Amino acid sequence: MAPIIEADGLGIRFVRNRRRQLRLRELIVHRGARDPDAGRFWPLRDLSFRIEPGETVGVVGRNGTGKSTLLRLIAGVLIPDEGSIRVHGRVAPLLELSAGFSGDLTGRENLYLVGGLHGLSSAYLREHFDEIVSFAGEQVERAIDTSVRHYSSGMKVRLGFAVIAHLPHPVLLVDEVTAVGDAEFRAKCYATIERLLAEGRTLVLVSHNDKDLTRFCRRGLYLDAGRLIVDGTIDEALAAYADAAKR
Repeated sequence: MAPIIEADGLGIRFVRNRRRQLRLRELIVHRGARDPDAGRFWPLRDLSFRIEPGETVGVVGRNGTGKSTLLRLIAGVLIPDEGSIRVHGRVAPLLELSAGFSGDLTGRENLYLVGGLHGLSSAYLREHFDEIVSFAGEQVERAIDTSVRHYSSGMKVRLGFAVIAHLPHPVLLVDEVTAVGDAEFRAKCYATIERLLAEGRTLVLVSHNDKDLTRFCRRGLYLDAGRLIVDGTIDEALAAYADAAKR
């Protein structure tokens, strides 16, 4: 079976967003010219792995080790500076759930906007509109024709999750989504993810919650300093992460 996600020598370079004072040497020798590599760093580098259709993969590691960056590379939000990432199928990204919403539009209009951006037809959205809004909860239902600028952050997350959860795409990317919202919303998140996995979706999950990782994932990738350290079972990845945290 051909892999659904392939990473080969994957790397991406960022630039730190801070101004650096010119040193005396730069002023005299280089006449104030800055080093073109100053402030640049690699949050991820030289990652290679394959994920098969239907696999459930948890990505673990400390904050700042490139976990969320990896999800954005898989989603196509970021472009690698070296190597490649190939995804053979469309992606349902449960990442920044309120991203793409316009504060000037109502919840109803944003539902059609975000759904359309992810490839859902107007006919599909009309057919499933009540189902999506009901999933988002009573607060969103009451405010569906109100400008989103008046929504709380929780309401935006609920509406975003409701739309993305209805995407038929085979690859599901989840970044700490189950850490937000109240207990009722988290229960909906869990039930939805379990339903999608039962349908054979491929999951890549970033989380600091060991219970979530062992609940949903069989395989684990442990990242440290932007490098892939362990690619094994989720228990092996979590054990390696725990050992590193003790040092």
